Amino acid sequence: MYNIPYFKASSEKEVTDFMHAHPFIILCGVDKNNKPVATHIPVLIEERDDKIFLLAHAMRKQDHTNAFSNNQQVLAIFYGPHTYVSASWYQDKKGASTWNYQAVHASGILKFLSEEKLLEVLTKLTEKFENNAHSPSLVQRMDKEYVDKMMQAIIAFEIEIASVQHVFKLSQNRDEKSYENIIHHLGEQDADAKAVAEEMKERASKVFNK
Repeated sequence: MYNIPYFKASSEKEVTDFMHAHPFIILCGVDKNNKPVATHIPVLIEERDDKIFLLAHAMRKQDHTNAFSNNQQVLAIFYGPHTYVSASWYQDKKGASTWNYQAVHASGILKFLSEEKLLEVLTKLTEKFENNAHSPSLVQRMDKEYVDKMMQAIIAFEIEIASVQHVFKLSQNRDEKSYENIIHHLGEQDADAKAVAEEMKERASKVFNK
């Protein structure tokens, strides 16, 4: 992963907060033939005894679930809005254009869970993302026969995270005027660009020690 000191968070909490805010991840692994696999899934993030665990479920008998059965080492990629940054917005316009983004890579060991744990994970997932204690779509309010049938096709797993790396690349290496120009131009573009601009605004005082 791209590793430059000034594109780093100020604390571990900032990194875990980013993970919590962006729980739809890319989960990567390698199968028995060393072929890379990946899938896109929402995860629950739990912190226990100073360790981070990811909880999720996936369809059985897929390339990625088969791969995870043979090789439990996986990489979870958390990512947020990202956008192109033109060098024409810098004070020195002869520099290189770039891309601003935030990403966290969390690697660890995947362990498949029991059917009992699957029901627990499904319940926690719907409670988390429905975010409504009265929702009719909570697992505990669904028909048991329907839930049992659906559970036959999926499997739950837990990933114990062994290492976390991150890049929060948001033009921290630019002078203050260029930084302000970048925010201005991004604010005139698409939703991702506007989101990056807002993140840069929030960080400006720390970047320039104001």
